Amino acid sequence: MSFTLRVRETFIRGRVVTSQRIIVLLYTVLLTAIGLGAGALFLEARAEYDKLKQDQAASAAKLSAARARLQEQQKILERMRSDPDYVEKVIRTQLGYGKGEGEWIFRFDPGP
Repeated sequence: MSFTLRVRETFIRGRVVTSQRIIVLLYTVLLTAIGLGAGALFLEARAEYDKLKQDQAASAAKLSAARARLQEQQKILERMRSDPDYVEKVIRTQLGYGKGEGEWIFRFDPGP
């Protein structure tokens, strides 16, 4: 028993095209299309990944700034709890209060 492959030949534009060549061409086109599709999906995923990395960096910067601000406010709070002179200074400057009898507070407009 002999194993021979019968190849059917067709003519396209004067060239001999076998069914084996057509199958190889179809596989090549199919694999190229799959590769291009996979490449497009990869590029889309990469763009989304880059955007998420930027968002993460921005969030990390905001978190760092918020932690620094919280630490500063905790220092101020601790100072207000323990330092009566600082409390008096804050009350006088921010609220505009005076010490009591005989003290006058003058406020001037900063002007243009």
